[in-house]
Amino acid sequence: GPGAQVLGGHGASPPCGARRMLASQPLTRMAAARPLFKKLLVANRGEIACRVMRTAHRMGIETVAVYSEPDSRAPHVALAGQSVCVGSAASADSYLRIDRILDAIASTGAEAVHPGYGFLSENAAFSEAVEAAGVAFVGPAAFAINAMGDKIESKRLAAEAGVTTIPGFEGVIADADEAARVASEVGFPVMIKASAGGGGKGMRIAWDEAEARQAFGLSQREAAASFGDDRIFIERYVEKPRHIEIQLIADTHGNVVYLPERECSVQRRNQKVVEEAPAPHFSEATWRRMGEEAVQLAKAVGYRSAGTVEFLVDARDQHYFLEMNTRLQVEHPVTECVAGIDLVEEMIRVAAGEKLSIAQADVRRIGWAIESRVYAEDPLRGFLPSIGTLSAYRPPDEAACNKAADLAMRAEGEGGEGGLVRVDDGCAEGGEISVHYDPMIAKLITHGRDREHARQLMIAALDRYVIHGSALRHNLNFLRTIMGNDTFIAGKITTGFIPDQFPDGYRGHQLSASERIDLIAAAAALEHAAAGQANSGSGTAAAAAPYSVRIEGVGEGEGDDHSLAVMDEDCDGLPVGPGSELRVASTDDAGEGWSRTLRLGQSGLGPSGILEAEMLGDASDATPATLVVQVQERLPLGWRLCAFGTSFTVLARPPHYAALGVHMKPPPPSPFAGSLLSPMPGTLHSVAVEVGERVALGQELCVVEAMKMQNVLVAERDGVVSELYATPGDTLAADQPIVGFEK
Repeated sequence: GPGAQVLGGHGASPPCGARRMLASQPLTRMAAARPLFKKLLVANRGEIACRVMRTAHRMGIETVAVYSEPDSRAPHVALAGQSVCVGSAASADSYLRIDRILDAIASTGAEAVHPGYGFLSENAAFSEAVEAAGVAFVGPAAFAINAMGDKIESKRLAAEAGVTTIPGFEGVIADADEAARVASEVGFPVMIKASAGGGGKGMRIAWDEAEARQAFGLSQREAAASFGDDRIFIERYVEKPRHIEIQLIADTHGNVVYLPERECSVQRRNQKVVEEAPAPHFSEATWRRMGEEAVQLAKAVGYRSAGTVEFLVDARDQHYFLEMNTRLQVEHPVTECVAGIDLVEEMIRVAAGEKLSIAQADVRRIGWAIESRVYAEDPLRGFLPSIGTLSAYRPPDEAACNKAADLAMRAEGEGGEGGLVRVDDGCAEGGEISVHYDPMIAKLITHGRDREHARQLMIAALDRYVIHGSALRHNLNFLRTIMGNDTFIAGKITTGFIPDQFPDGYRGHQLSASERIDLIAAAAALEHAAAGQANSGSGTAAAAAPYSVRIEGVGEGEGDDHSLAVMDEDCDGLPVGPGSELRVASTDDAGEGWSRTLRLGQSGLGPSGILEAEMLGDASDATPATLVVQVQERLPLGWRLCAFGTSFTVLARPPHYAALGVHMKPPPPSPFAGSLLSPMPGTLHSVAVEVGERVALGQELCVVEAMKMQNVLVAERDGVVSELYATPGDTLAADQPIVGFEK
């Protein structure tokens, strides 16, 4: 229970946090002979807690973790030297309990507190309470947190400091009617925003008065649930701008430095998905103008520590102040990569009263970095959050990623050795992704000598990142699709990137004709390798055999059966394995024949195995390509495979099995077919319809709250409500029926 102290954690340090800091990133300064602080308490959980602790340990500082009851065996607890339980699962009863965290500080003798991001990181009362206890707060002073944390006040102060701001209404909106009236006066479209907090919560776009009324209620409830502050304001919505932010670091001696800009335009629901530094097609002159304004604002509020000033930039490169985040940002690693600075170390040193280690003239760009946020969510169902157990969790191997990226770069006439693959995570295999906390699993960061090198490293890393759970969904498929998107490759991105590129929602990776053949060949090779393992006891390899292979999955529909033959090119009589060379050839009577030769780099036939094959293709192919296929499940007559970030069911059967398959009856329909099902676990917040009511396509049916987000579920067709299966306040499981309709 709260106050229970565990010394020494729960065993060996887990594989969490920043798995490898930059090879090109020098340590800001050598650790002092005597640590700046003897002990640092991290008032957070997950990947950011692990990330802060690793820097503290390198600086010779002992660490203390706080945890909720379900987090008792979490990686951040095991990584710390001491840990203290601060309450139950609910954040309001644990990570947001200032009194219990102060008790933990006192009981462990911590001399400094790092708040991470989220939770209490932008809570002025927490900062004041920590410093009143005689403990250093690794962050800004309470005045700056108050001034910048309140978006209404920060916008006023920014204008006074000479920072360009967005037109809007400078005041708190009282109710939905006032929201509609003010929105009309400001001019549609408008952004309805919570004054407190961030992370995309409490933000809605409204295009007319009806939407303004609805958005006000949703934003207000989300803000109250997430930040304990339901104040709402309205400003003009800048359509399809770029979201560019400036990272600051300031000390208590009057020094403020701005670092290379970050591009954060790839967003969904105002939540960042992919970030990079520097920003593509962005002039140095614009960066410096924005940086200088950000410094003016920081000095106006007496800012210290790390902070970020966010801007919207329109097509004419005109920038507008959006907000200032008075904490370490989620996306800070890309700045660390390109600036060569450990921001957490700088924050700790500033809290100890030291001067910054660099001046503005020292700031430089080192290559290019990209960060992908890996979330437990289902992109195929509107990015709804997911929960479950990490039955398999294996971050990508950096050496394999560098090899693949180098091959890709050489195909373009360049080499690409020496890149970085960094994983900031706070989870481990067997761990739970809980409904109580943010659904982020990890941050995947790559750093190359230029943008294309960093992109190729990211593709290789996403292909090799193994995350699997029976009910758990994640967004690796979506991230992989983004990396191969032509508009993203060209760097022509705005905050409208996702709705523009996926207007009908994300449907998974769409296989090209060549990719389809590669995946079919890989499945046949896996089937042949499995047969070889089954025959390994006899001392002979499986003979070449015919297969009928068919893809069923996202983007493929029912697919076609392909008649194939697989031959071991090595002919050494040994079972197929790493180093084997297999030739897969089409034996279809109709259509053009094709063949692929696969040189296997790795092979794993069980769950979480990886087949990494160099696809040599036909003799006419000029450049080989590397195909990475994750084995998710061995099926009775095939495989569940993940390729190009997307899962596919691939049937691999003897030809006569395929011939008989056409006579199989389809499964019976579900009794709840056509009903509205809960797309995620959560709580039914409200129901907007009654039995017997006629509803129209797009009409609101109910609101489901999950992970502090209000999710409005609407009718997918016209119909008449026949039954309500749940009532407000009910806890819902994924796919649980909520509303039934007449047949």
